[in-house]
Amino acid sequence: MKTFSKTPGAGEEFRPLDCPLCGGKSLKPHYSLPGAVYVRCRRCGLVFQCPQPEGAGVRQRYDEAYFEYEKANEEAFYRLARRGLDDLDFSRWGPEAGRLGPFLDIGCATGLLPARLSQEGYAVEGLEICLPAAEYARRRGGFPVHTRPLEEADLPRETYGIIHLSHVIEHVNDPAGLLRRLFDLLVPQGFLVITTPNLGGLQSLLFGKNWRSAIPDHLFLFTPATLKRTAARGGFRFVRSQTWGGLAEGLGPPWVKGILDPLVKTLNWGDVMILLFRKAS
Repeated sequence: MKTFSKTPGAGEEFRPLDCPLCGGKSLKPHYSLPGAVYVRCRRCGLVFQCPQPEGAGVRQRYDEAYFEYEKANEEAFYRLARRGLDDLDFSRWGPEAGRLGPFLDIGCATGLLPARLSQEGYAVEGLEICLPAAEYARRRGGFPVHTRPLEEADLPRETYGIIHLSHVIEHVNDPAGLLRRLFDLLVPQGFLVITTPNLGGLQSLLFGKNWRSAIPDHLFLFTPATLKRTAARGGFRFVRSQTWGGLAEGLGPPWVKGILDPLVKTLNWGDVMILLFRKAS
């Protein structure tokens, strides 16, 4: 399916920055496309937009059009989210994590995932900055949905047993700061699940700047290695990961997709990656 994205608005402000992961100042061009210029840090390999749009402008992109996109695709997004959790053996550790504290879904969109988990007995909460989506999630789920950005949200420390971010971390200006905040919110030994496009995957290598995840709304593009290093700096211990997606639907004959999808999953070269972390003691 087409990835939602908006080109920067006329009034958005941009700022240059050093590498947010290692502080490196030596940056080389990576992708240049309308509305976004990506660089790669020569020291640690992190790829990010530079200059980068300020957060206030980015948040304005998640409006009624974004809500309609999420609503139209919510069943497909739910199935992908559950498959990702299944790849991490959620049925094995999920109940333990649920006993530690509530499941917090950051970027919950229309709230379908937490609503279904609530039906399975999990205590759930959501956070969604798109106000139409948040209201829709509240009406359908009957669970708390916070609407302020995470750094401004009044959430209690050491409360949540699981925090889930699906296609969120690549959209924020300060991933390391986000992870430090999540560390603070999780109970000791709590679980963190992150799903994000995989810059180290086959599709990224094949399509380069035409890769479907190289879009203005994605401020960072992670490989498994750069995401693990970012999480480790936030105090998280890596547990396991999986990738999926060999070829997007419609980009080739179905028989090619039928071969590539299981192959890249075995080799961990998939287009999307999901990583499981625990809060270190």
